Amino acid sequence: MSAIEGLRGIRTDRRHRDHGWKDTRPSPSLGTAHLSASKTGLVLVGGGARGAYQAGVLQGLAEIVGERFGDRPPFDVVTGISAGAINAAYLASRADRMAEASAGLAALWGELRIDRVMRTDAVSLFSIGTRWLRDLTLGGLLKPDARSNHLLDTTPLREFLIANIDFEAIARHIASDILHGFAVSATSYRTGTAVTFFDGHDAPEPWTRTARLGWRARIGLDHVLASASIPILFRPVFVEGAFYGDGGVGMATPLSPAIHLGADRVVAISVRHSPDRDSNVHVNYVGHDQGDISIADIAGVMLNAAFMDALDSDAERLIRINHTLTLIEERRRAEHPHWLRSIPLLVIRPSVDLGALAADQFSRLPATLRYLTRGIGASPERGADFVSYLAFDPSYTRPLIEIGRRDAVAQKDEIEAFFSSRPATCTPAAGPHHVS
Repeated sequence: MSAIEGLRGIRTDRRHRDHGWKDTRPSPSLGTAHLSASKTGLVLVGGGARGAYQAGVLQGLAEIVGERFGDRPPFDVVTGISAGAINAAYLASRADRMAEASAGLAALWGELRIDRVMRTDAVSLFSIGTRWLRDLTLGGLLKPDARSNHLLDTTPLREFLIANIDFEAIARHIASDILHGFAVSATSYRTGTAVTFFDGHDAPEPWTRTARLGWRARIGLDHVLASASIPILFRPVFVEGAFYGDGGVGMATPLSPAIHLGADRVVAISVRHSPDRDSNVHVNYVGHDQGDISIADIAGVMLNAAFMDALDSDAERLIRINHTLTLIEERRRAEHPHWLRSIPLLVIRPSVDLGALAADQFSRLPATLRYLTRGIGASPERGADFVSYLAFDPSYTRPLIEIGRRDAVAQKDEIEAFFSSRPATCTPAAGPHHVS
């Protein structure tokens, strides 16, 4: 559980054998406590074309706190999953001018079109469709060299990222400690494990937890593409000796990588609108005359669950633990064999349903893609959540950017308070320093 990992230290007798921990106890000459700079982490989750919303929020954050930081990045640790990994990599490559990078990221999303992400011409789609038909109808009779494992050719996305993200710059920023840590998460198709590829200045050793692990690597293009490879839709990516897909599928604790890399306060940008509890209860209890359920409807729910539910659950867990710690006296916490601390969390989420805004995007899809998605039940009236993942068009992304910027500005007071209270991190001299 990532929240617990963020709160617990380690017993002295385990520090040499648990790779998830690091002993950096302060020198006795420092007295009873050691003060070190607080580190703020940024967590960006997935959502296909909804990633444009994150660009808008980041633009708003730059407007609010940009002057406070000047040339320094407002985030010391940047992590991402799926489309969030692409946004995170772009920011990390420009960590020395992150406020300016926010504007650049918004500009890219504002001009992004579907042909920069995937091939939608008839020849490409027919070729892929023919292979699927062959595999489904003939089974294993022909034993082809490679079986069908994706529906869309995302070669243009690879070219787009090469043109816009300088991965060598990320390594330089980490080496110079301009950026303290960077991570993207992907899901192993061999083991089902959520693997966080990370790099950092004075980063921790690789960690292992139930169904997930941290793998130190020089992060490059293929790591980011793997993190953003939506299962079935996009091609699996071969990296670090195995095939990987979208990190949102396996990563149930998206706050964890940032905490592992040293963040002691976290900003997370969701792409899911959360209705109030009364509305949520009402919409689930009231009957609907929906008729049947299409594959597009099911796919929309599954994609939402994979890319959005985990952040909400992890945030709720961290908030509960933070509250629990307020009930424990400071003296008792200092005496505990683990270092217990709360981790401030700021979550910015859409004020409107971004999926519902994609209702008019079906008619804007390329004719060939529109034809195929209609076959699984998508239409101007149905499957908006599913379509939103593919709605790479300025008519959709530009409004999302503006909504994100407005949502950030609407939380200006909370954001300023969050960034104004960056206390030094206090580490009890009697116990080891927490990594995660």
